[in-house]
Amino acid sequence: MGLKRLLIDTNIYSLAMKGEPDIIEILRKTSLIGISVICIGELVSGFKGGKYEKKNRDELDLFLDSPRVRVYPVDEGTVEFYAFILDELRKTGNPIPTNDIWIAATAFQQGLTLFSKDRHFEKIPGLPLVV
Repeated sequence: MGLKRLLIDTNIYSLAMKGEPDIIEILRKTSLIGISVICIGELVSGFKGGKYEKKNRDELDLFLDSPRVRVYPVDEGTVEFYAFILDELRKTGNPIPTNDIWIAATAFQQGLTLFSKDRHFEKIPGLPLVV
């Protein structure tokens, strides 16, 4: 799989850090690995109070410093995609977690394929997705 530009979900980062070979192989072949500030927030909140908070934060900092990794903020453009996705999900009666709507909005806004193990992203029409 020669995907060049991916936005990774929180679970992909976690699986990569656990050494999951399939995930690592896909990321190794990716020229740009995007991550939303929403994912970083989920990760850091998960590290909080854990036995390995400092180690986990240090690993995350190393990952974020990689030249292939780009952090994407939430801005006014993201808001428009978020509102569109939420409206579509409401119309079809397919709610998904709010943070995941923000992550999907970032993928749309940046023109990236979302890489996640959460299959509920399949409910979002038109979202380029690797699961």
